Amino acid sequence: HKDPLFVRNLESVQGDERDVIFISYTYGPDPASSQVYQRFGPVLQAGGGRRLNVLVTRAKNRVEVFHSLLPSQITAAHGGGKIMREYLEYARQTPEFDFAIGEYESGFEEEVANAIGRISPDLLVRPQVSCDKFRIDLGLSLRSNPDRFILGIECDGATYHSSQNARDRDLIRQMILEHHGWQIHRVWSTAWWKNSAAELERLTEAVRAAMRREEARALAR
Repeated sequence: HKDPLFVRNLESVQGDERDVIFISYTYGPDPASSQVYQRFGPVLQAGGGRRLNVLVTRAKNRVEVFHSLLPSQITAAHGGGKIMREYLEYARQTPEFDFAIGEYESGFEEEVANAIGRISPDLLVRPQVSCDKFRIDLGLSLRSNPDRFILGIECDGATYHSSQNARDRDLIRQMILEHHGWQIHRVWSTAWWKNSAAELERLTEAVRAAMRREEARALAR
């Protein structure tokens, strides 16, 4: 195979690329003291930050990160310590890439999806995206990076408004999705029918804000 599996330490990662890159932080708390000693080897040496930048850009499609310490436990500020901490924070907040796509469950969802498509030709809208046993009505990504969702749209109908239990259950569901890194925007069906212009403006701003966040993230890499 022209692209076989490779295993590299930080010092030897250069121009090699693969579809999927697995990154292991390798460091963790001391078994006896439970402290994380700030001894991160070449990361903290001169050029450590640049080496980390090379490492995290070797994947064509996906990065999987394995770690046994929290970002807050990385306190070293010199060398690449700050980048090491910030990348782990980013990795823990990124939406899952493993997903399944369903079909539109209502004409309302399809109408909202069509409206989003008119906001920008750069957007890809997919219905009923699965995440951690839940489904998100509409998942938005950029056509340039279709496997990374930048916004989730929930289309709530009359049943949602009429049931307190449904509202409480959905709030918990949204908290779980946000824990997985999703940004969620709700489109209320009753408000959409009563004042579609105002709801479309609110939706447009949420979508454009998500696109700006993604653009900023890409520039920071």
